[in-house]
Amino acid sequence: MASIEYRNLGPSGLRVSTIGLGCNNFGRAGTTTESQDGTDAVLHTAIDAGVTLFDTADIYGAERGLSETLMGNSLGARRHGIVLATKFGMDMGGANGPDWGARGSRRYVRLAVEASLRRLQTDWIDLYQLHQPDPLTPIEETLSVLDDLITEGKVRYIGHSNLAGWQIAEAEYVATLSRHPKFVSAQNEYSLLVRDAELEVLPAVNAYGLGFLPFFPLYNGLFSGKFSRQGGPADSRIVRTKSHLLADVPWDTVEAYEEFCSARGVTMLEATFAWLLAQPGLTSVIAGATRPEQIIQNTDAAGSWSATPDDIAEISALFA
Repeated sequence: MASIEYRNLGPSGLRVSTIGLGCNNFGRAGTTTESQDGTDAVLHTAIDAGVTLFDTADIYGAERGLSETLMGNSLGARRHGIVLATKFGMDMGGANGPDWGARGSRRYVRLAVEASLRRLQTDWIDLYQLHQPDPLTPIEETLSVLDDLITEGKVRYIGHSNLAGWQIAEAEYVATLSRHPKFVSAQNEYSLLVRDAELEVLPAVNAYGLGFLPFFPLYNGLFSGKFSRQGGPADSRIVRTKSHLLADVPWDTVEAYEEFCSARGVTMLEATFAWLLAQPGLTSVIAGATRPEQIIQNTDAAGSWSATPDDIAEISALFA
């Protein structure tokens, strides 16, 4: 088993593994991690493999809150050995009471954090993330209530997800003026096939020294190397629920990438992790898993190939 590298998350004191576990599969219908036993198997394999960053959200699961509930049941005493990240701010369908769409408000954040703490069976959240922008609530109000939660010890650090470059800059500016704790991380979609973040998000992230956490880094598993023009595993997420993505894949480019990897004696998974972890500001690759063996594949692949700057540049050019 390969040893995992650890990095600081942005300007914070949080040390996280460069391979994180995305927990949106916990409690998801039709997966082995829909059950408590399946969740236990994946979560404990990840901890044993050296993964420390576990990223969930209050909306994850076949029913809202189920991912957090399963994780809370599973962690027990091992809670102290991980960095637990969750999110608030998407529609909980009334589970936190009426919100009128203002899910960054002081009232709503208070309700959301207490519900997450109960489900996760913990006294604190290491990284509490605004899941999406709230157009109805000034960012200063959101930062203010998060400041209170940090002071109370319920939250240690704060991050955001799905913010545009200008919103990242606004949050930094407002936090500076109001003297509230600043966001330490940004989470946006980023992969070889989805590189929009390079236009504004990553420049903002790097300008303010945030830690970047890409979601869907393997493009829903496409870059695991298990897919081709003919399809892939029938039980995979991309085949079961996102088959339209497979239809839109530039297969000529992906096949050229396969040739690139083959010529260097590395797998597509190893090369993709190497490319991601070489990007400035990127702290940890949050990859999902529904089976323990996927955890081992991911942790073994990360850091196993010492790619040169020329290798990284060639991969970037392939998918430009």
